[in-house]
Amino acid sequence: MERQEILNKVIELVADHFELDPAKVTGELNFLTDIDADSIDFVELVLEMEDEFGAEISDEDAEKLITINDTVDYIAARV
Repeated sequence: MERQEILNKVIELVADHFELDPAKVTGELNFLTDIDADSIDFVELVLEMEDEFGAEISDEDAEKLITINDTVDYIAARV
């Protein structure tokens, strides 16, 4: 799967999960400062991404996923 495909899917998942306009979700979006995701929201999103991409994301690794780009790079290295 190419990075752009992963990026598009992550943007779709984030937009759906947080009820955002996908056109306003960019790679630089920060989960903590831009959408104020709490820990439960983020865990749910990580679970959705694991299901979507078939890749396990450890709790330790999930803590390092600060932006959409971080998340896409992480997933791209594992699928």
